[in-house]
Parts: sequence; C-alpha cells; structure tokens
Amino acid sequence: MLMLSPHFSQQEFEKSERAERLCINNTIPQNLMLNASKTALLMEQIRKLLGDKPITINSVYRSPAINKAVGGAKTSEHLQALACDFICPQFGTPYEIAKAIEASNIEYGQLIYEGSWVHISVQGKHKLKKLTMKKGKYFDSIINL
Repeated sequence: MLMLSPHFSQQEFEKSERAERLCINNTIPQNLMLNASKTALLMEQIRKLLGDKPITINSVYRSPAINKAVGGAKTSEHLQALACDFICPQFGTPYEIAKAIEASNIEYGQLIYEGSWVHISVQGKHKLKKLTMKKGKYFDSIINL
C-alpha cells in the first residue's frame, strides 16, 4: 500500500463506494499524484489540529465517471485530487471540525461545512473561502445547521 503521508494512503484517497457499486476504476492517474500528496499534507495538518484523532475519508479523488455519477460539479477539485470530504468523530461533529479549522492558521482553498461532513481543498483557485451548504444553497460563512 502506497502511503501519501504518515497517516493517509493512496488506497484511502481512491476509495469510493459508488465506484465499487458501479465497477468503475477510480485509480488516481499518475499525473495527479503530486496533487494527492498535497492533499495528504493538508490532511496531516488537520489531523494534528484535531488532536491526532483518526480521520475518516469519504472522498478525495473522483474520476470523471464517478464525479458525474455522484452529481459533482464539472469544476470539482475532487477531479484533480485536490479536495477531501471527511469526518473525525473522535474529535467532534462536522460543525465543530469546521469551526476548529476556521479558527486555525491552516491555509486551505475552500472549507465547506456540508452538514454530515467537512469538505476542504488545497489552496489554489480559492483561498480561505468558508461556506456552509444547507438545502442545496451555499452561505458565505460557517454556520450551524
């Protein structure tokens, strides 16, 4: 198993229940491995912030077929392995996680409190953008649902 960082593996970043159900290959292409490594380093910072508690990854890389199957945006940073959806139950709720990241000095692109999970992306086209998604609409701050 290839480790992208001390706590995150390539296999973990490729895992997709939808891909398994639909028998779609969700292997990170070689040209995106550097992006996956950047995302892993960001997640290491978050893990440290959260008291080194285990993080459960819901989604990092999405192949174009998987992104379409889950209704992802055509410009989703998951397509480039630059975004991560996750939870950390041993730390707290997704809202508590998002607030902890917001209050930290971690540099990120987007931080989105999605209700059941947290979405974060590597800084690139976005810089420290904080959002909450509620009933399909985005709000420009981290607010409790």
